[in-house]
Amino acid sequence: MKKLYGQDVYVQSAGIRSDLEIDGFAITVCSEIGVELDRHRTRSFEEMEKHGDELSSFDMVVALTPASRGKAEGLTRFHHLELEFWPVSDPSGAQSGDGREAKLAAYRTARDEIVSYLRERWG
Repeated sequence: MKKLYGQDVYVQSAGIRSDLEIDGFAITVCSEIGVELDRHRTRSFEEMEKHGDELSSFDMVVALTPASRGKAEGLTRFHHLELEFWPVSDPSGAQSGDGREAKLAAYRTARDEIVSYLRERWG
């Protein structure tokens, strides 16, 4: 989002868990469009709040998976947040036997779906 819309909007990435490393395939396909993820790290909603990003200060949560939508629905009961669900293909579904190019194609599909949602929502 920052790549498309600059610093005019405050954006934080959060998920259900914070114990995951950023996937190397995600880093690769995002770097193809000028988005650097190699220094990015995952954080949970709870961890985000511990570091001062109170959910009540945000206007919107965008969930990309059914599990994250469920978690966000629970949070929006306590905070006045708009919740949007953007169902994105799960690139981790590519099988290990499919080869590197097939995995990269699956990650590119997910990346492009997210970009499409961003453009549809904010132009």
